[in-house]
Amino acid sequence: MSGRSRAGWPATIRATGPLLSRIAAAILGGYALSWSVAALLAATLPATLALDRVEAVLIGGLAAFPIHVGAAIWCFASTSAARAWAGLTPALPLTGLAFLLVPAGS
Repeated sequence: MSGRSRAGWPATIRATGPLLSRIAAAILGGYALSWSVAALLAATLPATLALDRVEAVLIGGLAAFPIHVGAAIWCFASTSAARAWAGLTPALPLTGLAFLLVPAGS
């Protein structure tokens, strides 16, 4: 039997809980944000800059990488896990709403 007591587990969980939350925010929140911005760019660039659809999708996909990296950096640079989620949470519905408001033929 190891020398660990069961009293040490809650402290371990309390210490790793915020880290796991930041990892989840960086991976899941960053992916969702980068996908929504890429979809928004792919839908709006053909009408606004007179680009082909293929070029717009390519630009949107390439823009998704630095957005995801920026979101991951934001999650680990914030002072708390709640602040990391609070920085990503408002951006997701805004970009999703903007994507839904774009006309289908544009």
